Amino acid sequence: MNKPQATIRLTTAQAIIRYLANQFIEIEGKEWRLCGGGFGIFGHGNVTCLGEALWNHRQDLPLYRGQNEQGMGFAAAAYGKAWLRQRFMFCTASAGPGTANLLTASALAHANRLPMLMLCGDTFITRLPDPVLQQLEHFNDPTLGVNDAFRAVTRYWDRITHPAQVIQTMPSAIATMLDPADCGPAFLGLPQDVQGWAYDYPVAFFAPKTHRIRRQAADAGDLAAAAALLKKAKRPMIIAGGGVQYSGAVEQLTAFAEAHRIPVAETIAGRANLLTTHPLNIGPIGVTGSNSANAMAEEADVIVAIGTRLQDFTTGSWTAFAGDARFISLNVGRHDAGKHQSLPVIGDAKLTIVALDEAIEGYAAPSAWTRLAQERRAAWDAYVEGNVAHGNRPNSYAQAIGVVNALCDKRDRVVAAAGGLPAEVTANWRTLDIGTVDVEFGFSCMGYEISGGWGARIAQSEREPDSDTIVFAGDGSYLLMNSDIYSSVLSQKKLIVLVLDNGGFAVINKLQNNTGNESFNNLIADCPTIAEPFAVDFEAHARAMGANAETVANPSELGEAFRRAKASDKTTVIVMKVDAYEGWTAEGHTWWEVGTPHVTESDRVRKSHEDWEATRAKQRKGV
Repeated sequence: MNKPQATIRLTTAQAIIRYLANQFIEIEGKEWRLCGGGFGIFGHGNVTCLGEALWNHRQDLPLYRGQNEQGMGFAAAAYGKAWLRQRFMFCTASAGPGTANLLTASALAHANRLPMLMLCGDTFITRLPDPVLQQLEHFNDPTLGVNDAFRAVTRYWDRITHPAQVIQTMPSAIATMLDPADCGPAFLGLPQDVQGWAYDYPVAFFAPKTHRIRRQAADAGDLAAAAALLKKAKRPMIIAGGGVQYSGAVEQLTAFAEAHRIPVAETIAGRANLLTTHPLNIGPIGVTGSNSANAMAEEADVIVAIGTRLQDFTTGSWTAFAGDARFISLNVGRHDAGKHQSLPVIGDAKLTIVALDEAIEGYAAPSAWTRLAQERRAAWDAYVEGNVAHGNRPNSYAQAIGVVNALCDKRDRVVAAAGGLPAEVTANWRTLDIGTVDVEFGFSCMGYEISGGWGARIAQSEREPDSDTIVFAGDGSYLLMNSDIYSSVLSQKKLIVLVLDNGGFAVINKLQNNTGNESFNNLIADCPTIAEPFAVDFEAHARAMGANAETVANPSELGEAFRRAKASDKTTVIVMKVDAYEGWTAEGHTWWEVGTPHVTESDRVRKSHEDWEATRAKQRKGV
């Protein structure tokens, strides 16, 4: 006679949190809790039921109180990135606007293929009290609500309408977040009544489970085809993306490049795959790239793209390569592997690099090609050295980057995001150690910097507590989202934040001017609706949130302030004005497709449009 299954009666919310608390993962021989905790702002829709469940697991799943839900999402995404997608954090928000604030952060995690779990309040499934506070009513579809907007920006989406669904939903959501090909954010809509409904769950459902991330081997036929093509290459190069680090394949990439003398360029997400000093590292590629990598790309006949989604900043909107160049794409994701008529090799980067290495045994790129790459990289290094140097010229982003680069420790983590700083960091930062650069340019999202720095610091404190997290932010990004300076102070997760003030959105003003347009609505001084421009006192503002803060006049003073920040155990904000027009990195850029007016009354705009379109002939046609 079969024994009845042992059960335990729990609410929906209690079951979700108990399940999360019992999931583990083994990383480098050590077992960690899979979910590192969460970020939460309570309100109606998550405080009474989910809050009660979280209280009972507050030691297992520490809850960090955010100041803004979007910032919480950015922090969770940065945490997942710092842990190389092997661990994640959850975010919980109230029904309505609290949850809606997570949309941008979810899109960022989706674009960057990063895991985070969203546990968000939803309207009552019974509809008895409808319409409730902050509920959007769709008169012809009562099932539609704010939470449905997350379908477009998540890899996994569900609405829990009965407690039993948790048994199927939680393993599915976690499987998605840990899947190398489908990795991204998971969203669970939790109706306010269902959160508190009880169910007799199987006790076995909550047994501790240790996960592993699957490694998919490539198809033998695809490998053979790739090997045959690569062995014919006279001018090969590698483009190494973020997937190299997520796979833990840096060692294999390095050995492969060295064995076959193939130059390696890095994408934005792939920065810090190789040290700057490695003789085969030819620099960053693309719109925010280097003369060295882009010159080699123009001449390469076979490009091996590893772990990259080949976005337009990497490919120069597909103008960076010779028209007859062939692509081999090693990628765990089918969608990315097949882009632009590449020869796809679908599989885990670590396994696939080793297999391809064996398949082309004895092949090496011509020594003249490798030597040319090294000569071009040496020339680029000389340019960067001059670009970051400071003296009798206006303050610039590059100078600030150079100062910090010279003084930071090799395991310090650098965080930057949209605006002018991603390009400047990508081009000018000289990598001191593997996996130490986080430039968020997948979704190009301003505001990520400080919140993402906070999330990265939480991750660092778990593995490398003696390292610092260094955040580069412009004044525009700072004003968009800065409240997690306060979060870092409250949680004692020290940040070093450099606020480089150029008086507005200067990089977009640069693009505006470069396309023939007049400066308008980007720099504070050029906003016609502003009666009297004035400068923000960023130092006083940061001090008001509990941080140490100081303002410096030049890069030399910045260096002294940075040393003080390194010596402190408290979040420090350092402010320096930089020029909005001079000091930009002028070299290393490929063409980038932007929409320009085909009809205009401005001669400058017309001329710029004609010049821009004249280079379109180089653009590869593909899918």
